[in-house]
Amino acid sequence: MKTAGFTFIRNALLYDYPVVEAITSILPVCDYFVVAVGKSDDETLDLVRSIGDPKIHILETVWDDSLREGGQVLAEETNKAFDAIPQEYDWCFYIQADECVHEADLPAIRTGMARWLDDPATEGLLFKYRHFYGSYDFIGASRRWYRREVRIIRNDKRIRSYRDAQGFRIFSPLLLSPGLKAWAKKKGRPEKLHVRQLDAHIHHYGWVKHPAAQQRKQFVFNRLWLPDEKVRELVGDADVYDYDGTEPLERYDGTHPAVMLPRIQAMNWRFSGDPLAARWGWKNRLSRALEKYTGWRPGEYKNYTLLR
Repeated sequence: MKTAGFTFIRNALLYDYPVVEAITSILPVCDYFVVAVGKSDDETLDLVRSIGDPKIHILETVWDDSLREGGQVLAEETNKAFDAIPQEYDWCFYIQADECVHEADLPAIRTGMARWLDDPATEGLLFKYRHFYGSYDFIGASRRWYRREVRIIRNDKRIRSYRDAQGFRIFSPLLLSPGLKAWAKKKGRPEKLHVRQLDAHIHHYGWVKHPAAQQRKQFVFNRLWLPDEKVRELVGDADVYDYDGTEPLERYDGTHPAVMLPRIQAMNWRFSGDPLAARWGWKNRLSRALEKYTGWRPGEYKNYTLLR
């Protein structure tokens, strides 16, 4: 069994992405790793090079910032990295630049990849998620945080990053034909991956940044979906991001991946989140109660088909 990791990044320093931690958190289960490094306004390329692991192969790219609709450029960059993985690798482990895997979960990940390696029905492997918000002590508890997503896929190039690169779908060769892209955009029906659930988590740190870096990220990130005037209206002109102290949260009592500890210890801002002050609408309250007692989240969006 051979496994390749892949990710993409641009302006990691400017927007405070823990991309080094993301990559190194899964390197132990990877035999090869592709990092698509977009042309940046900071020293991101040198940062990735500084990891210094011979498994890492850097693909220098230029982002097409005209691909705003639905965050499409993020999927394009993901696909560039995925397509650079040689065919000899069986599994491809995707990690985004603000995600990490705990070292305690690596054995379960290895076991899952080995268990379903020869099962052609299994097209990907599903992870549970912890979304940290405001600080490293709280995780999001409302419905807006997705619970699971696919992060390991077969090395099958019919699989494409979907929409804004949150997950993946399988496209038929017909839908991938350049001459039919316009038709596929309107009529194409990419298939959800058939996946198995792993007993492992992705720790998502995209909402744990210094408020100044978070504000810079909000402006650039929203430009991937919206015209500039809408972005200015939404984000405003403040120098720092105002974390919502009434966001529905739960206190996190577990441990963080070891690769994240230096960053956590260097945290230099304060977050005033209070789970007791959370604004829980009736939909969130009902959904939370059902999820707690049955494991079911009503109306949950699932970017995959779970095999039993």
